[in-house]
Amino acid sequence: MFFSFLVFLIGKSVKGASSWFNFGLFSVEPVDPLKIIIILILAKYFSRRHIEIANIRHIILPSLYVFIPAFLVFLQPDFGSSIIIFLIWLGMMLVSGINKKHLIVIFLIAITTLASAWLFAFKPYQKARILNFVDPTRDARGSGYNALQSMIAVGSGQFFGKGIGFGTQSRLEFLPEHQTDFIFAAFAEEWGFVGVLFIFVFYGILIWRVLKSASLGQSNFESLYGVGVAIFLMAHFFVNIGMNIGIMPITGTTLPFLSYGGTHMLTVFMALGILMGMRKYSRHIHPNDAETEFLGPR
Repeated sequence: MFFSFLVFLIGKSVKGASSWFNFGLFSVEPVDPLKIIIILILAKYFSRRHIEIANIRHIILPSLYVFIPAFLVFLQPDFGSSIIIFLIWLGMMLVSGINKKHLIVIFLIAITTLASAWLFAFKPYQKARILNFVDPTRDARGSGYNALQSMIAVGSGQFFGKGIGFGTQSRLEFLPEHQTDFIFAAFAEEWGFVGVLFIFVFYGILIWRVLKSASLGQSNFESLYGVGVAIFLMAHFFVNIGMNIGIMPITGTTLPFLSYGGTHMLTVFMALGILMGMRKYSRHIHPNDAETEFLGPR
């Protein structure tokens, strides 16, 4: 939360968002490490109150831990990172065993918050991105240009792609930010459907390994942290690919292991490194006992 507040006050503005610290030789985007800090905080909180999670106060307090930094990130403005933080919070709440009635209330609050943000907080370009998600052709040369070029790049790759280095949309600069936000579209254009399948299999194996490590955590904390890391990676994966193929609004979200960006890459490695460190103390249980291991006293 401190990092979010500091960035909000003195952060370097890049393309309209004050989300970077500039140290001369390099720049750092603190919102990425913040996501891991949030996972650790939620894992610690829910691991101590796993049995009492049905109590509404154990929903409100961790929500405040997440809402305050997420709100400051949103004000930068960085809508994409705000979505990732929200998905991490929602996923870990669901895994922790939240009451279904409380979940309905949370969704109603989320809908109200989004409606209020649309009326009072969203910048004009953010509203334009959402409207272009509904109809990318409404402003093909303006605010809808990125989404339209991304879908053209993905479709032009066809089955086997155009070949490495022969993607016209990205190499001729028709596709903006092809090394970061739209890396998936650039990859799909050059590698085609076959390459995209490889990407999906790779991420599927990665998420399975992370969840496997989480299931062998020494305590609830290690298991919840592992699940949080899996949610973090899946959120980035689905949001980035969703905006690249036109099923989600453009939010400027990176794709782990592919998008250019040192801070995000270091954050992913740090998250996986912490998880691998926890495996040193992992337990080995019989598969038949895995489903009932975390149940409270009867």
